[in-house]
Amino acid sequence: MGIRDSNRAVVAGNLTRDPELRAMPGGTQVLGFGIAVNDRRRNQQAGEWEDYPNFIDCTMFGNRAEALSRILRKGMKVAIEGKLRYSSWEDKNGGGRRSKVEIIPDEVVLMSQNHNGQQAPQYACLLYTSDAADEEDSGDLGGRRNNKKKNKEKIKKMKTNQE
Repeated sequence: MGIRDSNRAVVAGNLTRDPELRAMPGGTQVLGFGIAVNDRRRNQQAGEWEDYPNFIDCTMFGNRAEALSRILRKGMKVAIEGKLRYSSWEDKNGGGRRSKVEIIPDEVVLMSQNHNGQQAPQYACLLYTSDAADEEDSGDLGGRRNNKKKNKEKIKKMKTNQE
C-alpha cells in the first residue's frame, strides 16, 4: 500500500490583524485573518538565535466564522489545524500573475488573552471546528476522526509548551 497525499497543516502563532468578516452573495459568512508563525534560526554571523516570521493568511467559512469574528483580535495566540489551499489571480494593477497558499481552518484553539487583556472565556478555549469538517466523511487509514484526535493532542501539546 502506497503513501497517500495528505493536505493537513497545524500551526501556532499570533494574529497579525483583526479578522475581517464579509458575506458571500449567497449569504455564507467568510472570515479572513492572518497569523505570524516564527521560524527560529541561528544567525551565523552574530552567533545568536533569531526569529524569522512566516505570515500565513487564513480563511474560514460558515457560522463559526461569524462566532470567531467576535472573539479573535490582533495579537492573540492561536493554534490552527486545517487544509492548505492554493489560489492564483491576475494583479489588478498589471503586476502579472499572483498566487498564495493559505490555510482553511477546520479547528481553532485560542491560546492567549483577549484584546481587553483578560483571559479568554472558558468556552473560547474549546476547539472551534469548521462546518466543513463536520460534514466530511471519515475516509480510510483510521478515518478523519482519528486524525482530528491526533491533531487535538498536538495542539494541546503546543499550548502546554507555550505556558
